[in-house]
Amino acid sequence: MSEESFPWDIGVHDAHCHPTDTMPSIASIPDMKAATLTVMATRGQDQSLVQQAAQSHPERILPCFGWHPWFSHQIRDDTNEPEHGKNDHDATQQKINHYASVLTPSSVDDPTFVDALPTPIPLSTLIADTRARLQLFPRALVGEVGLDRSFRLPSAWTLQELNTRDTQITPGSREGRRLSPYCVKLDHQRVVLKAQLRLAGEMARAVSLHSVKTHGVVLDVLKELWAGHERVVLSKRAREKLQDAEGVVFDDSEEEDQKDNNGKQHTTTTTPGGINHTSATSVHAASPSPPSLPFPPRICLHSYSGTIEPVRPFLNRSNPSDIYFSFSTVINFGGARVGKVGDVIKALPADRVLVESDLHTAGPEMDELLEQAARQICELRGWGLRQGMQQLAENWKRFVAG
Repeated sequence: MSEESFPWDIGVHDAHCHPTDTMPSIASIPDMKAATLTVMATRGQDQSLVQQAAQSHPERILPCFGWHPWFSHQIRDDTNEPEHGKNDHDATQQKINHYASVLTPSSVDDPTFVDALPTPIPLSTLIADTRARLQLFPRALVGEVGLDRSFRLPSAWTLQELNTRDTQITPGSREGRRLSPYCVKLDHQRVVLKAQLRLAGEMARAVSLHSVKTHGVVLDVLKELWAGHERVVLSKRAREKLQDAEGVVFDDSEEEDQKDNNGKQHTTTTTPGGINHTSATSVHAASPSPPSLPFPPRICLHSYSGTIEPVRPFLNRSNPSDIYFSFSTVINFGGARVGKVGDVIKALPADRVLVESDLHTAGPEMDELLEQAARQICELRGWGLRQGMQQLAENWKRFVAG
């Protein structure tokens, strides 16, 4: 029996991908089935490429600008320096000192490795550059940002590797190089992440966030930014007292929605008639600016690979940021991982689930991986394909625009 035809006509939105890592593939985007690609920047080499791709395909690409934790060592925290951007009299020594302070184990005894690393960029420059790009795109996101306990920096290029590297791949990634023993200290990653989260709050932009073995630390960072802004959650008795004493009328829809963390279907608001490809033409349209806050209004934990336990505090009703979770074939649906992620997907509120490819090449393979992940999500949730894709499309629109 053949599989049910996939409803691309509803409008399928890839919540997280990296096609600018292979720039020649950008030309294939007009022929793709996906309605919108939410395209991430990660490092110095791809910020302008994401901007360029979004300007070339404004109806199909929603750009995201940010600095990934794998490249956070390339950022120098100049927060407490007397003058941001001031030239150090000994740039070489400044570079050595920076990498000695942010890498573990210390890089002091490996000058060859440090030599091959780029001159670090001041954090103030990163934030100013990202702010300028976000201003060009009123609906752009901040991403990909985050924390990672597992990654190690790649070793320096050998001459042979440089002579044989694939020139179609955007520079800056690992590209198969063996890994060094060096990691970026988590405290430094936190500094870079918090600055970008504050910028997202200032500009009321959603964030796509990477977290590997750091869900508790990510939550701690968010709580620091949320402090003093938590939503007031009244008990049912307190609500009844206010209603009786002062005639206050409460909207119970949010309360009903939040009850559904046990995996049962819950009430959500959908747009009659569905979503089609034409809705993607508004991905760069401006929306009214809400007040500036020190935290993002919406955050997606992309390709979430944790267990159910960390999910619950992220969904606490007092959190002033709405937290979403996206899932990909590449990260989430291979082998034994399906069981763990399946439990998470079943337990999430229906309106907090997103689908992504997390692929580095645009084209048919991206469409295929996106469809595979979406079918898995729909099957796990017990959704019919049309119902499920309608829900996922609405979720993406809400995540992006509120």
